[in-house]
Amino acid sequence: MITATQLRKGMTIVLDGQLYKVLEAVHVGTARGQAYIQTKLRNLKDQTLLDYRFNSDDRVEQAYLETVEMEYLYESDNQYVFMNLETYEQISLPEEMIGDNKYYLIPNVVFTMEMYEGKPVGVRPPTTVDLKVIETEPYIKGATQAASYKPATLETGLTINVPPFIEEGDIIRIDTRENKYLERVKK
Repeated sequence: MITATQLRKGMTIVLDGQLYKVLEAVHVGTARGQAYIQTKLRNLKDQTLLDYRFNSDDRVEQAYLETVEMEYLYESDNQYVFMNLETYEQISLPEEMIGDNKYYLIPNVVFTMEMYEGKPVGVRPPTTVDLKVIETEPYIKGATQAASYKPATLETGLTINVPPFIEEGDIIRIDTRENKYLERVKK
């Protein structure tokens, strides 16, 4: 158990028997009365959002998650299949549990699966992923550098801004934490 003042973004807690990921935790002091912690939580079971206020002296149960390296294999009927790299056990996850991480699902990429009491509760992609550009505007020589980025659609459906020299068919590396272009990958 921890006090509510120790809550930080990214922690997983147990509240009313449910697992929640802390998305925001703001300490609010008031002129009169007791300070409190205003949080935004995501239910890991059904992905719903909850705004919850803790008194600063409330006790909260922190959940400790086991992490397992899992390789993404394929998608079938809105179920995403992953394989444990140590035991070769396969696990299917629904699209709701994957969330926006679906834009990084390409076969043979290793994800970190968060497990609580032997059940998967979350998926984290690797820090960087290499994806192919399938659609972008052509490069125009002599164009001003003021508009230095243009939109590009990648093989998974993700649209990000890329430098003007990127062309259709290029493989680019993106930062999965910020959906940001990092570099063009040498072929």
